[in-house]
Amino acid sequence: MDEKTAMGARSRRHPTIPTAPGRPGRVEFEYRRHGTASITAALNVHTGEVITEELPRNDSKHFIRFLHRLDTWINKELTVHLVMDNGSSHTSKATRTWLKAHPRFVAHHTPKHASWLNQVEIFFSILGRRLLRRGEFTACQDLLDRIDLDAGTATILRSPTGGPGTPSRMKQPNHPSRTHAQ
Repeated sequence: MDEKTAMGARSRRHPTIPTAPGRPGRVEFEYRRHGTASITAALNVHTGEVITEELPRNDSKHFIRFLHRLDTWINKELTVHLVMDNGSSHTSKATRTWLKAHPRFVAHHTPKHASWLNQVEIFFSILGRRLLRRGEFTACQDLLDRIDLDAGTATILRSPTGGPGTPSRMKQPNHPSRTHAQ
């Protein structure tokens, strides 16, 4: 599991000119910024299922909230192996305390400068190539909605408190019709 922070919601100042016979496509280099959005993601390496959640702040409080949601959704009989980098939210005192209280979660930290060992980074790479690189977004919510709607990209779990989404948009990751495999 890992975070993808500061994904830019931006739109081009002028429309993209598509390719035509004898003419290459052109993408405008100037853009308008509409803010940034961040997500945290967990990957089930056995199924390829990715569960993501909007991340308002990259701190241990929000990381533990995501861990708690994983704890409620994943079968209690399973041991959960978390492969994580050494980010401050992953190694904080509060996170260590939560992990001690939930022994079925086993933390594995990647060596420094070896985040490529974390398989969820492949998902972030696909997300960047499929959606972020040439995407046009009018607002941060538009970006999050596109991540949510693009088939095969991700499942966004919205806040049950009515924050960025509503409870009716909440998705359970173990329901086959509501998740997307990589």
